Amino acid sequence: MAELNQTIANSQTGQRMEFVELRPELLRIDSLNPPTPEREPTHVHPRQESGAEVISGALVFEVDGVERRLAAGESIAIPAGTPHRFWNPGEEDAHSVQFFRPALDIAAFFETYFELVRRGELNRKGELPLLRLAAMVPEFSDEIRPTSPPWPLVRAMTIVLGPVARRRGLEGRLAYRG
Repeated sequence: MAELNQTIANSQTGQRMEFVELRPELLRIDSLNPPTPEREPTHVHPRQESGAEVISGALVFEVDGVERRLAAGESIAIPAGTPHRFWNPGEEDAHSVQFFRPALDIAAFFETYFELVRRGELNRKGELPLLRLAAMVPEFSDEIRPTSPPWPLVRAMTIVLGPVARRRGLEGRLAYRG
C-alpha cells in the first residue's frame, strides 16, 4: 500500500517517484525523469484530473494528440478522460511535481507497474502482457485506461481473460519491492 514519502523507481526508464502528498482528494508526486527515447503508452485517467509543474529540465506532454514542451516553471493540467502521455526529450534529467485529483488508487497502480518492470514482465515499450492487463483492469479501471486497444475491447478481453489470469495466479495489485 502506498505511503507518504515512499519512493519508487522504474528500473527500465530510470524514473523515480516520491509520494509527497497523499490524501483522498490529492496525490502529489515528486518525479525525476531521465532523458529517454521511449514514450509511455497513451492513456487516460477517466475520473482524475492530472498534471505537472516542471521544476528543472523539460518535459513534452502530448495531450489529445497535441505536443506541448514545458520548461522549468511551466505547468500543465489535463482534464479527466483526456488521452495523454509525456516524456523527457532533453539531455538532462527533468524534475517535476505531478498531481492527480482526486487521488483514488493511482499510487497503488504506480507501485504495481514499477514492480512489474522490476520483475521484467513488461516489454521494451512499457506495455503490459495481455493476461497481466486482464488481471489489472478490475483493480485500476477508475484510475487509468489504455487508449489502444479501445476501452470496450479491453473490457471485453478482461471478461474473457480475467478468469484465466486469476487461475494462473496473476494478481492485479502488487506491492513494490524495489
